[in-house]
Amino acid sequence: MVVKSDGRTQPFDREKIVGGVRAAVKGRAVTDEQIQQVAIDVEDELRLAGGEVSTARIGVAVLDRLRVLDEVAYLRFASVYKGFDAAADFHRELELLSKLGAEPID
Repeated sequence: MVVKSDGRTQPFDREKIVGGVRAAVKGRAVTDEQIQQVAIDVEDELRLAGGEVSTARIGVAVLDRLRVLDEVAYLRFASVYKGFDAAADFHRELELLSKLGAEPID
């Protein structure tokens, strides 16, 4: 189950991850198989955690994978997920991205 920011719960829906990732990678050299793999990997990670998970945890899991897959897609997803409203937000995220590098996740 997924716990929304307002406290409501709903069943996990992998297609919501696919849709968000697909929007973030639009026009990028990312295949549908890679998009599906991101969603599968996120779902597997959450299942291992067990129980209810927050939308925040799902967002971070997606960002972790996009950081390695495609930095532009990462920034696009982060801008929506984190609610960027100024150029400084992008600058801060780029600095964070460069500090983290594109290191593979565990």
